[in-house]
Amino acid sequence: METEVANDLSPLAKVYKDGRVERLMSTATVPPSLDEKTGVQSKDVAISSDSTVSARLYIPKAAVGSLQKLPVLVYFHGGGFIIETAWSPTYHNYLNPLVAEANIIAVSVEYRRAPEHPLPAAYDDSWTALKWVASHSAGNGPEEWLNSHANLKKVFMSGDSAGANIVHNMGIRLGEEKLNGIEIPGVVMVHPCFWGEEPLPLETTEPEKWSKIRDIWHAAKPTTSGLDDPLMNPATDPRLSGFGVSRVLICVAEKDMLRQRAWYYKEVLSKSGWKGDVEVMEAPEEDHVFHLVKPDCENAEKMMKKLVSFMNEDI
Repeated sequence: METEVANDLSPLAKVYKDGRVERLMSTATVPPSLDEKTGVQSKDVAISSDSTVSARLYIPKAAVGSLQKLPVLVYFHGGGFIIETAWSPTYHNYLNPLVAEANIIAVSVEYRRAPEHPLPAAYDDSWTALKWVASHSAGNGPEEWLNSHANLKKVFMSGDSAGANIVHNMGIRLGEEKLNGIEIPGVVMVHPCFWGEEPLPLETTEPEKWSKIRDIWHAAKPTTSGLDDPLMNPATDPRLSGFGVSRVLICVAEKDMLRQRAWYYKEVLSKSGWKGDVEVMEAPEEDHVFHLVKPDCENAEKMMKKLVSFMNEDI
């Protein structure tokens, strides 16, 4: 077995000379289940015919036998486009209580990951997942839970870190392509992964941190022009004013290295000519994806409540 490292992306992964990828963290998986604590049922489904794209679906068990139509959350996991999966205990344990509290259906998307499948694979797969949700609009799609229980006029998107970057890029695509059959009134970006070639005021200038972000981004998208690629730096995207969703909630954490970029995103989106509403919720004293690491802490509970109310306004 090849032992010489071609690309060290620690702490996420190592790529060896023979192309083998060793993921160094977040490799655990859990099966779908009926979660006793929350009463949420989950199952795994193939979305594309070749099983390239799949998802874990979540629904409150009480909704299955009812006529209730629930909002839908399409969720994109984080992990720098390289690690984590929809089957990870981190996301399974996050979405069970969110689905229960918000009384929604969740579709947690399993997209192809870099470096084996460089971007735009994850974006393409995420769009495929949105189209799959939309295919249930007449009540005759492939998935019974969505046919019987989904209110497709209330479809939300959310994701953390790289998943929030996916949310943004899906919003850009929605501005260019009509997705018939669903309405997406709002999106939530949690600790979004955006960056750029030039540091913002108050942003870290530590060379090690910059080189690590650059290395991970280049591994995720080898064909990129760099950190000012519009996929990574929305401020450089001339399509921003056409962002195809009217409400955006951005969650930031005070100690997160990505914090300044999220605030900057709010500023550039607001000034772009886009006609929607954008709000930032900041968690004091917290770091990147703290809500996944410490789901029972006070700030995580506040964030959960905010997401629940965001998805249930005007329903």
